[in-house]
Amino acid sequence: MKNQAYRMAMLFDFYGDLLTERQREFYDLYYNEDLSLAEIAENYGISRQGVRDVIVRAEAAMTEIEDKTHIIRRFQQSRQAIAAISQAADKLLQSIDRRSYNDAMLDEIARTIKENAAKLEQE
Repeated sequence: MKNQAYRMAMLFDFYGDLLTERQREFYDLYYNEDLSLAEIAENYGISRQGVRDVIVRAEAAMTEIEDKTHIIRRFQQSRQAIAAISQAADKLLQSIDRRSYNDAMLDEIARTIKENAAKLEQE
């Protein structure tokens, strides 16, 4: 269940702006505000099935875009790579700190790796 909720949140974060206003609104109410289909239907004066159809179409549209672009998958892979870079830089810095001498070149490289990983995390 949590995996599905996470997937829906990621889809909405990345592709929500591509939905129609109505799709975006119903999707947000259902997944983010945790309103039931019946509650949304009552608030908008339409049937529960009508609300469900709008949400299902929104999910399908966003899933189709992700299937074609793989932006979320690439984003997640990048995050994993950034974490690996950051961990490697930490290990390099720790190994430099443990030595009795200071290798300025290795220290500079490790710090550059660390700085660039931090920049990528912020983007």
